[in-house]
Amino acid sequence: MREIVTVQVGGFANFIGSHFWNFQDEMLGLAADPHGDPLFKTQSLNMDVLYRTGETLQGTLTYTPRLLSIDFQGSLGSMSSQGTLYNDGSNAPPSEVVTWTGNVSAHASEPQKKNLFLQSLYQEEQNIPLIKGINGGTKDSQSEIQDTDIVNYLDTGVQFWTDFSKVHYHPQSLYEVNGLWVDAQEFDNYGIGKDVFTENLRGEEICDRLRFFVEDCDHIQGFQFIIDDSGGFSPLASDFLESVADEYTSTPVLLYAVRGPGSHMNPRSRKQTVVRDLHDAVSFSRLSSFCKMIVPVGLPFLSRSKASTFLNIKDENPYHCSAVCAAALHSTSLPFRLEPLGPTADSSDASGAVDVNGIVQMLAGQSRQNMVAILDVAMPGPSLTGRQDEQSLLGNLQPLTPEVAEDVDDLQAVESMTVHGAIGSEGYRASVSEVKNAIHGAYERAITRPMFCHLSVARCPLPIPLPFPSIFGNLVGQHGELLGSPILGSVSRGSLDVHSIPMAARLRSSCGIFPFLENRLENLRKFGIDRGSPGTELLRSWGFGKDEVEEIGETLSKMVRKVNPHSEISSDSD
Repeated sequence: MREIVTVQVGGFANFIGSHFWNFQDEMLGLAADPHGDPLFKTQSLNMDVLYRTGETLQGTLTYTPRLLSIDFQGSLGSMSSQGTLYNDGSNAPPSEVVTWTGNVSAHASEPQKKNLFLQSLYQEEQNIPLIKGINGGTKDSQSEIQDTDIVNYLDTGVQFWTDFSKVHYHPQSLYEVNGLWVDAQEFDNYGIGKDVFTENLRGEEICDRLRFFVEDCDHIQGFQFIIDDSGGFSPLASDFLESVADEYTSTPVLLYAVRGPGSHMNPRSRKQTVVRDLHDAVSFSRLSSFCKMIVPVGLPFLSRSKASTFLNIKDENPYHCSAVCAAALHSTSLPFRLEPLGPTADSSDASGAVDVNGIVQMLAGQSRQNMVAILDVAMPGPSLTGRQDEQSLLGNLQPLTPEVAEDVDDLQAVESMTVHGAIGSEGYRASVSEVKNAIHGAYERAITRPMFCHLSVARCPLPIPLPFPSIFGNLVGQHGELLGSPILGSVSRGSLDVHSIPMAARLRSSCGIFPFLENRLENLRKFGIDRGSPGTELLRSWGFGKDEVEEIGETLSKMVRKVNPHSEISSDSD
């Protein structure tokens, strides 16, 4: 067994994770459904890589994500931090305090009520008729909860990432940062979160929870970190990663540094500009110091990007934006779960298995030793119907990584591409060999091509679960096929209209990341290093003296030199 432990830190990271685990849960359900699509019953995909088996005190077997989620206290909405499977009454109020003789006052917030979707899940599990109505009302005031009601509610009513989660979690998975009742809008820079990990034994508690999942593994292949690095969770994550690097020295960390569109809002003053730009530089440098590969994810305006060509996204809605990121992460993680084949074997369902360390060595360990990867996605992926469309598959792959240079001719680029659920010429799911031939043909005809590309292929598409947002445009068909003409009377389509889609995603090491890195280095120099910099005192208040700031600058400078397309510095001199 080659397990992966997933860690989600911060608000937008947990929104992405909620969608990600919904995809996995949907795949498990379709694989167990005797009437389900046989493509989801493949033996090539090992879900044990991401999941663990367990048993409750009552002897009930469980199958839950190997996950540690970290977020604000109160961020779980109506969900208990104990989950539901292992609920043993430990959430009951504590007994009377007898060592204190003074007055005692209790402060408690009203519990969040389950929304329509969560009500329907609960009633389904309890075999209760699916009804909605006024509490205490007569039967006439109640009606059956319809899937359309749920979809319509979620598109406008999501507040917490748990509002649309259909997954059962282990009690060790959900960690609320205690004593941190902070408005997310105020928890927006590196300094405000710099002591959160070390205070009140939080660091020990978090590390203990991670240790629980790691010790449960037979042979862990790596950690998958998804971190909202736009605010105060970044220093918490950095301190946590430093502990992980010390304790699990030989276990690679693949890190996605994610941001919702709301974090890209233009600052209203020069002071806010300085704070944001220094945060971006410090956060990225610190996080990258404790992982093997880092992937920045999150565009300022996803709805206006080429990645949303066939989508209808509301940028202000994290429920929408996180769904696209989660779909891409699902695709990039598929190779880690594929069963490896022997040298002469050829699976009819999938090929191209590789573990976390393999991806890291492939992208960050070759050529220029660049550890900052770009994430591209085609959602949905186009059909493979001829030479023009083969070319369009590469053209449809568009970055979810911000500040990336386009159309870069990079002879040292290295890529890992995953294509799954591709549709063939007559509307059927293309075979593994058809996809391979199409991709290889497209690269042979491409004007620019990478030095090396690893290809992973699976026939199973991305399933669209009920709580997925209605973000598909009116050119997307029921199975994700791209239609020749729009569906009349429909602007956005959701899970009731689109049941699955083909996907393509790509991680690439390329000098296209140069503008992203150069911007962070230049801002650090301008606001934190140069003589008379306006941010010197700010950095000192964050705990960074002159030497530490210069060290951060040198870290970023090395990254920039490695991907600078105009640099004459050889890899030996680095």
